[in-house]
Amino acid sequence: MKFYSDEKNIQILISLLKAHGVKFVIASPGNTNLTLVASLQQDVFFTIYSAVDERSAAYMACGIAEETGNPVMLSCTGATASRNYMSGLTEAYYRKLPVLAVTSSRSNGEIGQMIPQVIDRRMLPNDIARLSVQLPIVKDAQDEWECNLKVNQALLELSRGEGGPVHINIPTTYCPTYNTKELPRQRVINRFYPHDKMPQLDGKKVAIFVGSHKDWSPDLALLVDSFCERYNSIVVCDHTSGYHGKYRVQYSLIGGQEQIVTTLNQVDVLIHIGQISGDYFSSIGKFAMSEVWRICADGELHDTFRKLRYVFEMKEEQFFVHYNRLAQSNASNTGYYKECRKKYNALYNNWNSIENKVPFSNIWAASQLAGSIPQHSEVHFSILSSLRSWNFFELPETVKSYCNVGGFGIDGCMSSTVGASLIDPQKLYFGIIGDLAFFYDLNSLGNRHISNNLRILLVNNGIGAEFKLYCYPGARLEDDCSPYIAAQGHFGNKSHKLVKHYAQDLGFEYLCASNKDEFNNASKHFLNPEITDHPILLEIFTKDEDESTALEIIRNLDSNALGMLKKIAKGIFGDNTKQTIRRILGQ
Repeated sequence: MKFYSDEKNIQILISLLKAHGVKFVIASPGNTNLTLVASLQQDVFFTIYSAVDERSAAYMACGIAEETGNPVMLSCTGATASRNYMSGLTEAYYRKLPVLAVTSSRSNGEIGQMIPQVIDRRMLPNDIARLSVQLPIVKDAQDEWECNLKVNQALLELSRGEGGPVHINIPTTYCPTYNTKELPRQRVINRFYPHDKMPQLDGKKVAIFVGSHKDWSPDLALLVDSFCERYNSIVVCDHTSGYHGKYRVQYSLIGGQEQIVTTLNQVDVLIHIGQISGDYFSSIGKFAMSEVWRICADGELHDTFRKLRYVFEMKEEQFFVHYNRLAQSNASNTGYYKECRKKYNALYNNWNSIENKVPFSNIWAASQLAGSIPQHSEVHFSILSSLRSWNFFELPETVKSYCNVGGFGIDGCMSSTVGASLIDPQKLYFGIIGDLAFFYDLNSLGNRHISNNLRILLVNNGIGAEFKLYCYPGARLEDDCSPYIAAQGHFGNKSHKLVKHYAQDLGFEYLCASNKDEFNNASKHFLNPEITDHPILLEIFTKDEDESTALEIIRNLDSNALGMLKKIAKGIFGDNTKQTIRRILGQ
């Protein structure tokens, strides 16, 4: 064979083996690995040895790895061949030798179907591999991304820390053609440690994206501020980020706009810190970047934006100290932040000019309350609708905010708020929650430890309005979405008595509002900065169609011709054509 197999997963694997410097290979004979071995043997980059006995092959790999200090790849077929690697891989595990076992198999779907030579190798003993990954058969872009990420992950693990063996299982289609002359260019992910030589950042447009984050130390906040000044950067935040520094941008209002295309959304490097974010409009919306640098002490590959290039296995403080020292200039440059601030203020002013036309909704209520939450309070949001609605608006700098975005479930928002409120009886704790999440977690309201420092805002539209929003798939089903997908009609169907009686019987002061005037009257007491005699529950009754309308209004506060073209293209042709237009336009 003169060329590589036409199997895409094999091409990706070989391309990344070369990029990561894995050149030693020990191959054992077989059929399921023939397309891999045939491709490897025609590439002069690799030094290949043959071993009929897989047990011997694994120990040979230990010897080569020990002697050279370099990783060694093993290749074997299906059936019990891979089982014979176990003793050698155990040796490699305890001696921390970089041995890569690549087992080739038929599709995992054939496991357990009494097909010859198909065994289940998806679960391994805990001391033969630091990591085991299952590669897909590559049929589309999603499979290609998964394959690339998993191979990078596996190859980096060979040398992570003190190193050790790793396992990759690669399925084959027994493709008979070998017409691929050049391997596809693959994204290579590299990992850095505190004492490594770091890549250059000067001259690049940079933004910092913060997912949910533990409380910030003053030192870290100052380091980030200094970084932003040196590199003309911004900090992209939502209410779970916890960052209140000088260069914070509540970016959801900008990123959520449907009809504008702006260079504000485009950067060379996005520095990703923190954990899962609930800011869909910035994380998986319009924010675009050439590559992502992920900083995390655990060093794991979290490819949230599918552009991961570098992982910095270190504390965030270590990263920012290093790059602050590395900056070519100490002069303060805040032009990017000023542009974002100007755009945010313009959009916010547009909102203020039309807010009287916005229907009574979670978003409208958020616009009225957010800036008036008492100083030094704490706000807990339920997932999706409540968090998204409030992410458009800024909270006072001294107000902390949280959301259960870790598991991203409906079930524990109010309980978490109650738990937090028990720690400091002198501080006000606000919970913002929709009706389905509220009733799901209703028992927490009856906890006997609840104190007077708790305030609950219940947005009751009698349905899972989230599933009927104009921009979500459920909207296409119209009324068919309501009974089961959006669960309409449960919990008293917007009863004006059910929650009132329950809350009052439990010692809450109950307030309610069905329109803007009633809300404005009730909110004055709800926002009372003093701890009242009783905890307070404010229930507002909205309509699901109004929730959808309000979201559409706030996402269309500004427009330009290119943005409108893209929106039209999406409506007519769907997301794929939208992406094609983006490529044509160079966006």
